Amino acid sequence: MSSGGMPGGAPTKIINVGASCQSNHGMNHTASHQENARNAVVERAAKKKRESRIIGGGLRQFSVIVCQKLQSKVRTTYNQVADEIIADFAGTHSDTIVPLESDEKNIRRRVYDALNVLMAMDIIARDKKEIWWKGLPETNMKDLEELKALRAEMMNRIGKKVAYMKDIEEQIVGLQNLMARNRQLLECGSASPEGRFSLPFLLVQFTLLLA
Repeated sequence: MSSGGMPGGAPTKIINVGASCQSNHGMNHTASHQENARNAVVERAAKKKRESRIIGGGLRQFSVIVCQKLQSKVRTTYNQVADEIIADFAGTHSDTIVPLESDEKNIRRRVYDALNVLMAMDIIARDKKEIWWKGLPETNMKDLEELKALRAEMMNRIGKKVAYMKDIEEQIVGLQNLMARNRQLLECGSASPEGRFSLPFLLVQFTLLLA
């Protein structure tokens, strides 16, 4: 009887249990690593989406929100505006957890940027911590009509100058063609003395305007 057989002469198939366990462990480790990577990607995407909602579509849209807050309060501070916008965001997005510290910092940074934009446009004024509303720039209808009339007048003047320059160009081209023709006749010897002009001479040109 051989050491590797069973009674009756049937060969025994020896399974390497250690190698099989090691292979399964490696597969499980790889699957776990892939799952962690997928979770990290999903988490980053969710965070980016949350930040984009906080920003409100961009600095322009966020400036409108800040502008509305300031207009309703007339006088306020930077912290009051930022705190109210953070509270409004938390109430609007009730499906999310209370805003994280990074989200609050992002909102406060956007409020600060929006305030600088509004100050540059002379819509608000600031003295130390206090901010007050000055008002949106008003466009008078009379001023608007005057600007439209001025624009129409300028466009009319530009059109006349363009037409004048085109007429001058046509005159120059005509004189150049006449000079080339006379030069060619002179070189060929076919120019008659009667057709010549003695210098200096006066050329008179007029334009007939039909009503």
